[in-house]
Amino acid sequence: MPASPYSCVLWDVDGTIADASVGILRRLAVALTHFGRPAPTREELVHWIGPPMFESLQAQAGMTPDEAADAVTFYRTLGRADGYTTDVRTYPGVPEIIRDLHAAGIPQATASSKPENQVDAIIDHFGLRPYFLATVGATPDESTLASKADIIVESLRRLKERGADVSRPVLVGDRHHDVDGGRANGVPVIFVDWGFSAAHEGDDAAFRVTTPEELRALLLA
Repeated sequence: MPASPYSCVLWDVDGTIADASVGILRRLAVALTHFGRPAPTREELVHWIGPPMFESLQAQAGMTPDEAADAVTFYRTLGRADGYTTDVRTYPGVPEIIRDLHAAGIPQATASSKPENQVDAIIDHFGLRPYFLATVGATPDESTLASKADIIVESLRRLKERGADVSRPVLVGDRHHDVDGGRANGVPVIFVDWGFSAAHEGDDAAFRVTTPEELRALLLA
């Protein structure tokens, strides 16, 4: 049975396990148009996927906090109507790594800035629930639990609560928010290049991989 240098593995979701960009772009176009802002292009999605939506609406659309809060509510309404798994796909090879980590006895949890109910929907839709000891995401309004640093803390807390060894964690992610959140908690980050990042975002990660095969080699020896 393969072993791992890590006692547990935390996973970002958008851009790491799953590509939900088609649905995100469609809902963003509707929401931003509704609030009198220009819809983002496909190329601009790199700025939107990963951070909390409340943060992105202010940084990318120039909204005030109050405007962003209203827009988040509208955007979430679209998501509920659309279905959280519509037009979502997993990245080839990643579910297999998750299953193999579970088979090797390595506890896993999500650590996503996506609202937790949406994380749950994606994990369940792709049959990955049996392989995760905890699924952790942001609170629905992104007000109580939103920053990646805090989400990592919560992921480790829930793993520990369920009896997992959290002494040597690692986070797999695709944005600088993952790198920054990992650094804030002393958690090394394996940065994957198949997500929605700008080229420089993984510069400070502990490791950087371009294929699932390279990721597997780091997680399972």
